Amino acid sequence: MKLTVIIPVYNESKTILEVIRRVKEVSFEKEIIVVDDCSTDGTSDLLRTNGEGLKLLFHEINQGKGAAIRTALPHITGEITIIQDADLEYRPSEYPQLIAPILDGVADVVYGSRFQGGTHRVLYFWHAVGNKIITTLSNMLTDLNLSDMETGYKVFRSEVLKAMKIESNRFGFEPEVTAKIAKMGCRIYEVPISYWGRDYSEGKKINWKDGVAAIYWIIKFNLFR
Repeated sequence: MKLTVIIPVYNESKTILEVIRRVKEVSFEKEIIVVDDCSTDGTSDLLRTNGEGLKLLFHEINQGKGAAIRTALPHITGEITIIQDADLEYRPSEYPQLIAPILDGVADVVYGSRFQGGTHRVLYFWHAVGNKIITTLSNMLTDLNLSDMETGYKVFRSEVLKAMKIESNRFGFEPEVTAKIAKMGCRIYEVPISYWGRDYSEGKKINWKDGVAAIYWIIKFNLFR
């Protein structure tokens, strides 16, 4: 079975080549689609110079994670698609356990949970509280019992992902796709993953404004779609 890895990237010149190296090391037949979201720190040049074996797509203006994934959708050829962040917070070596429920024929979508016992770096208390609030609100409206709705590791049977119309451009992708797979009646599994979080001095981008936006997207896609 062929795996498609979508890597949305924006200003990750310090990490993108290492992420790609780690993805290439995973022993599955795969394609790697990298969508550069109009980076300004040299990431685009690095990709063009080191693009062998990659499908490279470039945005002319910065649009966000959701838009990058939407750009990649028509180019998917694998039966399973995984979203891979371009930093080093998530480990591609964990792909086998992430895709196992799909390969076993019991899941359509798998979320990698940072809160089910995997190794994780100890960081921000209020980020954890915010994540639990957002996940709880999402669960209330989707009637799911996810532990980590905002996880960056989401895996899909590709036909499920391609059947969606992704509307949100930025981090609204996470609550949007969760609402839509719930409405589609998908079989959803969670598996524990490790999480090697970074702080703001190391380039972390998400902040409290994204948390507020997530609440908006949760309400919009669960109650008004």
